[in-house]
Amino acid sequence: MNTPHTYDIIGIGIGPFNLGLAALLQPVSSINAVFFDQASAFDWHPGLMLNNATLQVPFMADLVTMADPTSEYSFLNYLKQSGRLYKFYIREDFFILRKEYNAYCKWAAEKLSTCRFSHKVIAVHYEDDRQLYAVTTVHTVTGKTALHYTRKLVLGTGTQPYLPAFATKGILPDVIHTSAYLNYKDKIEGKRSVTVIGSGQSAAEVFADLLPLAQEGMQLNWFTRPDRFFPMEYSKLTLELTSPEYVDYFYSMPAENRQALLSKQNPLFKGINYDLINQIFDTLYEMSVDRDISHIQLRPNVQLNDISANGNGSYTLHLTQVQQQQSFTQETDFVILATGYKYREPAFLEGVSERIIRRGDQLFDVQRNYAIDLHGDEIFVQNAELHTHGFVTPDLGMGAYRNSCIINTIAGEEIYHVEKRIAFQQFGVDASIPAITAI
Repeated sequence: MNTPHTYDIIGIGIGPFNLGLAALLQPVSSINAVFFDQASAFDWHPGLMLNNATLQVPFMADLVTMADPTSEYSFLNYLKQSGRLYKFYIREDFFILRKEYNAYCKWAAEKLSTCRFSHKVIAVHYEDDRQLYAVTTVHTVTGKTALHYTRKLVLGTGTQPYLPAFATKGILPDVIHTSAYLNYKDKIEGKRSVTVIGSGQSAAEVFADLLPLAQEGMQLNWFTRPDRFFPMEYSKLTLELTSPEYVDYFYSMPAENRQALLSKQNPLFKGINYDLINQIFDTLYEMSVDRDISHIQLRPNVQLNDISANGNGSYTLHLTQVQQQQSFTQETDFVILATGYKYREPAFLEGVSERIIRRGDQLFDVQRNYAIDLHGDEIFVQNAELHTHGFVTPDLGMGAYRNSCIINTIAGEEIYHVEKRIAFQQFGVDASIPAITAI
């Protein structure tokens, strides 16, 4: 074991949100921080790094700009340093390629000395005599363990690919989550039939990527439970819901009201890019001019209930048309599940479970400042507060705002100015808040 160092903040997990926190903390000399991740380097959704896939938010939703437009870790500075600023300017497109966003984040991670990769956190506990959190890490290459102390923790371990229980029973080698799509692309290309399950952006991107194979004769199916292939809402007044005051409004609701509202908001954060929907239709239309495309199925209102492996290496999908309540089956050689992501609590939290506050359903009782500890200023979460803060939780565009709140709470002063009112709308009835105020 090493001689432990004491930090003001230890961040666990280095995804875009904690990477943004590290970047915003870099110029703050009064706060000493370090960030650990078990991966060998930053790599964001490598299994979905399709060549033409873009972010669903503008480039200003980078690591730092919405908190500090002058930061040296901005996307625009990355472009300048890499000699691509004028190319981006001429492109005239706010929505950057996903692979370019990934390259930008890698660039920032390499510049930040506080980011330590190949370090897996294996235990966390609280030492009452020191009034510090003790964090034990193991180096994933050397196996060396180390002990670190910190006053505050920021959990950025993120969400994990979710698979329904029936997809994890037994051995189903050709049933994958979309997050692993590119890892299996070569194998998929050799299949006679492929089925995509899901309604969101990932499902649409994979389906669009497979359409050229369908032109060559592959049977391609796309089943989704919603009653349509719905686009993500992106009107300007709707975008005002990604605002600090809407988070205030949502957070102030009773828990049951929040849950009911979230269930109606899928088009705000789970839909498909409008242009991609049109692109898929146009491709199908072009294909249909001079050939039979009946081997391509798009079917909404379809729920997947189970998957059975057949002796010949194929699978039988057990499905229900939910509006007609009629069951049917579909045979396919490969299944790609776009079943989303869910937060999974890291095992090391068991060591500090007595310091974490929970609701009756055992979910974190996340405070407005993103803290989950008894004192409201020691343990913070990134992207684990959907149930308390609403659909903006996974939105990259709100990452810098959340990090500003966390930094200001820890510092005990306003390091980064946090806007209170940005929307023209007023979401609730509160006589103390004027409809429009200056920022």
